[in-house]
Amino acid sequence: MLIGITGTPGTGKTSVTRLLEEDGSYKVIHLNELIREENLYSDVDTERDCVVADMDLVYRRVLDLQDRTGNVTIVDSHLSHHIADIAIVLRASPERLKERLEERKYSVDKVRENVEAEALDIILAEAVDWCEKVFELDTTGQTLERTLKDIKEIIKGIRRGGTEELEELYRPGSVDWSDYLFE
Repeated sequence: MLIGITGTPGTGKTSVTRLLEEDGSYKVIHLNELIREENLYSDVDTERDCVVADMDLVYRRVLDLQDRTGNVTIVDSHLSHHIADIAIVLRASPERLKERLEERKYSVDKVRENVEAEALDIILAEAVDWCEKVFELDTTGQTLERTLKDIKEIIKGIRRGGTEELEELYRPGSVDWSDYLFE
């Protein structure tokens, strides 16, 4: 089973999936690293300082790497909802996201593009279009440990087939940044 941990850059995906990986309970694929290391891209976008993933190659490679024993494989990336049937979308307030991306030394344009994408729910909307089940989790005021606990709760519910309560608690659209004012 593939579960994507997705969201705008800076929402906490890689930090929390590193903890999941350390835990040893799940196989974790860090998709952005895989794409770069195995040249699973078709172009380099120098203006945005990123590569353009070849999603057909990415999908086939992830299927090759997936845990085949029936266990959960976690896919960490802002692209993971394009290849997983289930997505957990991490969200962060545009203000907090801006701080995180500036700390990473992202360019002004790249910060703005990602903050706008978060405020407009771009990844959430894509996940809802692409995935069978989507859970939305606001990481803004949470510790990494709390986010990890919430994700484990969601995964546990998925594995046992009882997600109705979780689907309501982490319902897509429950996080709303529509009042965010762009500078």
